[in-house]
Amino acid sequence: MDWSSMFNSRVVVFGCGNTLYGDDGLGPKVVEALEKDESLGKDIAVIDAGTSIRPLLFDLIMGDRHPERIIVVDITTDEDIEPGEIKEIDVDQVDPKKISDFSMHQFPTTNLLKELKDSTDIKLNILVARPVNVPEKMAEGLTPEMERAVGSIVDRIKEIVAV
Repeated sequence: MDWSSMFNSRVVVFGCGNTLYGDDGLGPKVVEALEKDESLGKDIAVIDAGTSIRPLLFDLIMGDRHPERIIVVDITTDEDIEPGEIKEIDVDQVDPKKISDFSMHQFPTTNLLKELKDSTDIKLNILVARPVNVPEKMAEGLTPEMERAVGSIVDRIKEIVAV
């Protein structure tokens, strides 16, 4: 993975999560699928952010050049959707009381995303899916529902970047 690609790409996709904890590995699995997709443009950077999106966003905000769009992929605890179902979140609509409804490894990441959206012309998409299982102890691998969500999210990202 070429981390510097996020500074000179039209679109940056950040996959958030920990592959050692079941469905929390959604974001990195989406990145893995996108890296294998030869139809994705060369101006799209895909970054496995793991659990470290905050410093990456900060570096991106402080850089001289910004992408046109940032797409963040993570899990959610939103009980309004079914396990394995995907949803797009508008960062402006996140109620501070509902911060725990999506992970991105929590506050202050939400603040950084809001700052990014409010103080730059960067378009922002947040795609989440509700996990079936995030185990207490390390256990790699996504559930079948989340494996299907990977494909749906990849399709949605391809729709977004084609615009």
